[in-house]
Amino acid sequence: MKPAKFNYLRPSSIEEAVQYLSEYGEDAKIISGGQSLIPLLNMRLSTPKYLIDLGRAEGLGYIREDGEFLVIGALTKHCEIEKSELVKEKCPLLSEAIRWVGHAQIRNRGTVGGSIAHGDPSAELPCVITALRGEIVIADANGEEVFCPEEFFLTYMLTSLQPDQLVKEVRFPITKPSSGSAFVEVARRHGDFGLVEVAAVVDLDADSRFLSVNLAIGGVNSVPTPLEDVEKLLIGKEASEEIYEEAGNLTMEIVEPESDLHGTAEYRRELSGTIVIRALKQATERAQGGGGL
Repeated sequence: MKPAKFNYLRPSSIEEAVQYLSEYGEDAKIISGGQSLIPLLNMRLSTPKYLIDLGRAEGLGYIREDGEFLVIGALTKHCEIEKSELVKEKCPLLSEAIRWVGHAQIRNRGTVGGSIAHGDPSAELPCVITALRGEIVIADANGEEVFCPEEFFLTYMLTSLQPDQLVKEVRFPITKPSSGSAFVEVARRHGDFGLVEVAAVVDLDADSRFLSVNLAIGGVNSVPTPLEDVEKLLIGKEASEEIYEEAGNLTMEIVEPESDLHGTAEYRRELSGTIVIRALKQATERAQGGGGL
């Protein structure tokens, strides 16, 4: 199929873009990389009267350190994150997770803002920012607003973005050099969205006890989910097979997967526990080895 007829707008700045959004509201859609929206347009699941292309909007593509955050502009492509030495140094979890996003062709076109705004609970970037408790900066004609992931992701493919708003940038907290991180995903085929994915960052003391733990899971609930109860379970405990097993069992109690054509709810639940254990082990080994990946 081909898209329904639409009016094409190409703003040269974020100010012009939000002005279009303010004017056309629910009749408009933002397009950046197009990796999620183009299929929806082609299948006519989305039929906007106005398509606002951010491709030439200045000042939305960047990766920089800003205080305690690694700040990434909405138009930054996945491949730019993949190649960034700053990302590898300051947020190795993101550097690892970005390799799981689709195929090289998709990473060459897809953008950070597009992935976050799309709100797919199986996507990698929402899982990472949820684990790290990052921030999402939203812009409209009246200025900017900052959301935490739990405020932003509402349910499957639905975010708190209003028709006159767009994602401006995403802020990932910088990881301590002593921390270890891991991103583990299971998918039916390479490049598919994950059936289950887990993002983990841990910090240990000299006796391999957990000082801090950040865990999030994707693909099993309607939104990427921080595993706060599992984090609390681990704090102060020594890394061991027993505590990993407890963490996996608790995860299976927390998640609420549904059956679909890719797998049953029971399969996803079991897989969730297994993947949490695997991610924790990898992150712990990396922390014991000096941090990073």
